[in-house]
Amino acid sequence: IIYTEIFKQSQRLLEEGVNLTHKFLRMRARPKILLCTNYEEAWSYYEKYQEYILGIILDINFKHHGVKDPEAGIKFAKTVKAQHDDIPILLQSSDLSFKEKAAQIGASFLHKNSPRLLHDLREFMLDNFGFGDFIFQTPDGKRVGRASNLDELEEALEKIPEDSLAYHAQRNHFSKWLKARTEFWLAHKLRPHKVSDFPSVNDLRIHLINSLREYKELQRRGVTIDFSKDNFDPKNSFARIGGGSLGGKARGLGFINTLITNYEISHKFEGVEISVPSAVVIGTEVFDQFLQMNNLETFAYQETDDLKITQRFIDAEKFPEEILVKLYDFLELVNTPLAVRSSSLLEDSQFQPFAGVYETYMIPNSNPDIKVRLDELLQSIKSVYASTFHKRAKDYLKATSYRLEEEKMAVIVQKLVGARHGNRFYPDFAGVAKSYNFYPVPPQKSEDGIALVALGLGKTVVEGGNTVRFCPKYPRHLMQFFSTKETLKNAQQDFYALDLNGKLSHHPESIDDPLVKRYDLSESEKDGTLFSVGSTYSTENESVYDGISRDGIRVVTFAPVLKHQIFPLPEILDLLLDLGAWGMGTPVEIEFAVNLTVPHGQPREFAMLQMRPMVLSRELDELRIVDIDDKDLICKSNQVLGNGAINGIYDIVFVDIEKFDRVKSKEVAQEVSKFNELLLKEKRPYLLIGVGRWGSLDPWLGIPVTWDQIAGASVIVEAGFKDFQVTPSQGSHFFQNLTSFRVGYFTVNSIDHIGFIDWDWLKSQPPLTEMNFTRHLRFDKQIAVRINGH
Repeated sequence: IIYTEIFKQSQRLLEEGVNLTHKFLRMRARPKILLCTNYEEAWSYYEKYQEYILGIILDINFKHHGVKDPEAGIKFAKTVKAQHDDIPILLQSSDLSFKEKAAQIGASFLHKNSPRLLHDLREFMLDNFGFGDFIFQTPDGKRVGRASNLDELEEALEKIPEDSLAYHAQRNHFSKWLKARTEFWLAHKLRPHKVSDFPSVNDLRIHLINSLREYKELQRRGVTIDFSKDNFDPKNSFARIGGGSLGGKARGLGFINTLITNYEISHKFEGVEISVPSAVVIGTEVFDQFLQMNNLETFAYQETDDLKITQRFIDAEKFPEEILVKLYDFLELVNTPLAVRSSSLLEDSQFQPFAGVYETYMIPNSNPDIKVRLDELLQSIKSVYASTFHKRAKDYLKATSYRLEEEKMAVIVQKLVGARHGNRFYPDFAGVAKSYNFYPVPPQKSEDGIALVALGLGKTVVEGGNTVRFCPKYPRHLMQFFSTKETLKNAQQDFYALDLNGKLSHHPESIDDPLVKRYDLSESEKDGTLFSVGSTYSTENESVYDGISRDGIRVVTFAPVLKHQIFPLPEILDLLLDLGAWGMGTPVEIEFAVNLTVPHGQPREFAMLQMRPMVLSRELDELRIVDIDDKDLICKSNQVLGNGAINGIYDIVFVDIEKFDRVKSKEVAQEVSKFNELLLKEKRPYLLIGVGRWGSLDPWLGIPVTWDQIAGASVIVEAGFKDFQVTPSQGSHFFQNLTSFRVGYFTVNSIDHIGFIDWDWLKSQPPLTEMNFTRHLRFDKQIAVRINGH
């Protein structure tokens, strides 16, 4: 009967685990039976486990000091009760005369010859060991409530009469019931308290309820739970829906969520809450099910038109029913804007991060009809699934050792960080930070890291737009703003936000997110968000002043944050980069968003959106580069990434600096993409030389290629325009892929005399193929590339 009841209790514990790991832990911590044959053995176990004992069942006659003692059980029970009078003890004997002695020491008695022996034993266990439901009763035995789990216990505590509450608290029934359920932390927190410790029974009630709520929040925080409507906290939960892998991005989020919780980072900075926004992750098994149910595999692998793939996925009618139910439950809890993000198996891996390869979609999630919201969420999930098979992903995979069949997609549905401003929703600012800076400027060192931030959604940063760059250890050291001219040239002039009035079309015109739109900086000033990051250029004296209190041209410099410290951004980034690098054992890159527009009295929000390992070339030996006459060189620079000798290059693709027109930069990107596709098919690595910033979001700053369009290049050269120079954007997805694939990278700044390109020699070589702006050269002898990036 004892084993039967313990087995039933174990089954209850498993059902209530928040995830598979938690269920295994509860199984390991389930109640166990310790069988002893003599007094000394029993006492040894008691001393070792006294804080975890649910109850003791004793014979009365057993060996003590090696000989039979007819009252050993009485003596043992009396000694235990002297130390812990709340431990229930059952004495059993065939001699009824011991019943009175048992009562005198506060123990129960079981007659071995009773016809209801097993029934009485079971009743004792259920009443005293905390098994089964918690039955609330008054001192006279009247039942006034029942609880089968922690949520029901909290509800009952709010309603039960004071005499019932006091009755159970005086006997440590709450602590006992919690121990039987393996809730040891909470049980030990409650056990030392007595009713007399509180001014009133109502104060005791408040303490119990607050302790329960704190414990339930701790249970959810820092772990990935299995989603259910009952255990998901819209403010701070990270849950999974469906089986399979969570994907690389979700694993990174889960990891940083655990670090924040375990090292109590959340409220380390006064007035700021650091967290991972609440999210559910749809596992990769759902992706497989969706493809199979709608017969999409063959079509998706063979089709080359991205829009056709997306449309076919959106039109697919079947979706796993149990997942739909859970998504409906999720939307009943969350009615704020959502980001629907990719989290593929290969994404954010250390050596090929697939940064920016897959799509992210944002939705307002505000329609009063939950079915409309579910439809928009499903369309966004299907669109992320479709991006697994877009040309960008297929071309990226060609440059790796992976096959498309190996890739599977999980999807993160996450609360969007920010605040509503009219018909727009966006954070005050967002950015990327790295624990390693590839281009440090003294007194900075590479290990001090680098951060790039921009007003509004992070699209400006990750796609290479104009941002503010700073080192968290030297936040006032802003080289890009060393002169008024440089400030005006490098400052952000627009920002991205979610259009809350926008609606998704079932027949999209492109694969891009239709609801994320670009807005002029003047809109930010109306919204009140420019105040925290803005400065003013005065045309009267051609100076830039911190803040926006005077008339003039607005520019984003982040002076209020970095100079006047209205928000501890550098300190937070410094801490999180150090913590992340220590936790992952390698330099890391994080994406974040900050919301300062919060209700009065609420902490400002610093949200972690992503963390992934960085790839650094770790060759120990510096490459010795012999002196070579400049006339024998195609290109030379003191600003490089990489280390070593790169061989096997016989091809050059270059953009003609004389023909290049910034108005036509998108056409240039298409020409480069065609050469890249051809050379990838031929498996010929090549040297790529261009003008302006490669992978720029702004076509006026360079050539707006995506990584897949140049993935075959082994060495890339980035030259400045004839009239001004562009700084490499370390925060972009493009740059992340560049370093991960260990591509040699040269930056040539002829105005500041940082290296040169022999344009005359390049233009004098007969091209194998020539387009409007680009040429493809091929040579019989290989091109020697030597890089010393140390």
